[in-house]
Amino acid sequence: MIGGPAGTPMPRRRLRGALAALALLGPALLGAAPGGPGDETVSLAGNEPGQRLDVTLVRVVDPATPADPQGPAPDASTRLLAVRFRLENTGTAVYKDSPAPAAHLLDTAGKRFSGLNNPTAAGASFPDTVTLDPGGSAEGFVTFRLPQDAVAAAVQFALNGGLADDVGQWSLS
Repeated sequence: MIGGPAGTPMPRRRLRGALAALALLGPALLGAAPGGPGDETVSLAGNEPGQRLDVTLVRVVDPATPADPQGPAPDASTRLLAVRFRLENTGTAVYKDSPAPAAHLLDTAGKRFSGLNNPTAAGASFPDTVTLDPGGSAEGFVTFRLPQDAVAAAVQFALNGGLADDVGQWSLS
């Protein structure tokens, strides 16, 4: 067990809280820009030369309802949350990527949820692959499935299917 002040054991609950805070602060410490819905546009670089996007978190819909009432819906223990992003190619290379796996949601317990292409009534999802010439832009929703009791804390976005070193983060709380 990790020690607290004066060598006393730190309760597991406080340790989990500290780890959750580190998960949320980590990207900021690594240079990711904070922001909120409609707030700040974050300029992100990809892993290849000329890859650069300005990414803006435009809107958060929580809970989001499925677009097709006959389609798959969350069960009683989960809910959908939809995030609308605006992507603008400010680089010199063509952007061709899948925005859903490039996005992640963090909750206050430190759990990380991957983005999905599930359409919701909030609005149009991004297609599986978005292609933007330099100067081009697109908007669309990325959906997350999370437990009913999860408290959304932050959304992250990175190019190259979420694998680029440059990560943007927006606070949701």
